[in-house]
Amino acid sequence: MPKVTALYAGLLVALFLALTFRVFAARYRAQVALGTGGDRRLLRAVRVHANFAENVPLFLAALLAAELAGAPGPTLHAAGGLMLLARALHAAGMSREPDIRPLRAAGALGTVLALTLAAALALGAGLGLW
Repeated sequence: MPKVTALYAGLLVALFLALTFRVFAARYRAQVALGTGGDRRLLRAVRVHANFAENVPLFLAALLAAELAGAPGPTLHAAGGLMLLARALHAAGMSREPDIRPLRAAGALGTVLALTLAAALALGAGLGLW
């Protein structure tokens, strides 16, 4: 049973839902149903949400493959925890204008590191290392 991936999938989906509701609220405030209507706050909310959607599914797929192949639990948790923290930092860093650059940068770097770790775990599994 892939319990580690299930844990981080649940936590990441909860964060995704929070970001989704932020987009809804920004759309309502700006009175824009499609696109961003030139509203910068709505654009930020949409991009934070989209960036999350662009990165997290691939991460979860790699994490799941690694876990199913028997990758070490502590390393799976390290990758999952890092991705969760990174996505939260990225969202916080992009939530205002101007950006909170250290948070945004830490979130972007953490995302790349978590993806790299998940990819290495999946690759190790594919090579029969676990």
